[in-house]
Amino acid sequence: MLARANRVTSAGDYRVTVRRGRRFVGAHTVAYVRPNPESTQVRFGFIVAKNVGSAVRRNTVRRRLKAASFEMVGSMAPGTDVVIRALPGAFDASWVTLRAEVVRAVTKGVM
Repeated sequence: MLARANRVTSAGDYRVTVRRGRRFVGAHTVAYVRPNPESTQVRFGFIVAKNVGSAVRRNTVRRRLKAASFEMVGSMAPGTDVVIRALPGAFDASWVTLRAEVVRAVTKGVM
């Protein structure tokens, strides 16, 4: 599980990251990556809307995305905010596919 310091928690931070961050589109996710000089941590946020499916499906997708991002925390430079938006087909995607999309977006976003 991600520590509180590694999570985007405020609506303002979500808004700024989505509006001003670099966008990376995958088949099942859209990732927004933004350097944040005010933060000393890598922070992740997740947007899983109702169009993904029922609450069970949304929470399954959210848990998969959190697990994938947890693996990335140690390998990223501090001061980066990442918001990952799940698209409607994300529930049907395998764990390997979702993880690959997160890794691809994060590695492209930090470069």
